[in-house]
Amino acid sequence: MAFDMQRRARTAASIGVGEIDEGLRAHMLRVYNYMTVGLALTGIVAYLVASSPLGEAIFGSGLAFIVMLAPIGVVIFLSVRIHKMSFASAQASFWIFATLMGLSLASIFMIYTGTSIARVFFITAATFASMSVYGYTTKRDLTGLGSFLFMGLIGIILASIVNIFIGSAIMQFAISVIGVLIFVGLTAYDTQKIKEMYFEGDGTEVAGKKAIMGALRLYLDFINLFIMLLNIFGVARE
Repeated sequence: MAFDMQRRARTAASIGVGEIDEGLRAHMLRVYNYMTVGLALTGIVAYLVASSPLGEAIFGSGLAFIVMLAPIGVVIFLSVRIHKMSFASAQASFWIFATLMGLSLASIFMIYTGTSIARVFFITAATFASMSVYGYTTKRDLTGLGSFLFMGLIGIILASIVNIFIGSAIMQFAISVIGVLIFVGLTAYDTQKIKEMYFEGDGTEVAGKKAIMGALRLYLDFINLFIMLLNIFGVARE
């Protein structure tokens, strides 16, 4: 009798774990789907803008600064307001952000060759996938690493601002190399945090907004890693 009760308890526990695993996989798949569609939207918009007179009009005028700063504004808005937004509004804000990022990144198609952009994209995708899988599967707590990486991120942002005025190619190369290391680490860290946020448990709408914010974090990791690698391996147009 006691043995039978223990067996039932183990069975119930295994079912519970299975349900959690299935729910977590569904949540992570939702996050990756949002991120992937967002990246595709950004790429399409960037290519179309760069291939049209609109690209020259934007990046040949003061509009370039507005276009480059607009996505930052949307990220800040989403981060601050998402808890008070409806799921539909949060979703729409994410697509707006991805579109604005496409406008902002159109310049890379005007600076680098299409072949080098494609090559760096696939390198980025492989690196990102490897680190995201690591972040999802590792039992190691990456919280301490995240704090260190965040400080490094602040450092390269400040260095990039300084280099705008200095214009040093060596400094830009160093920033890019360090940036690759930082965003590789952040990919694993953010993946683990997205996984942990799922286990906190919430209603359906809140879970949907968590998926959007998770997708935004991974999207930013991917894009920044791509840009840093492009600065290193990209081939400029003649």
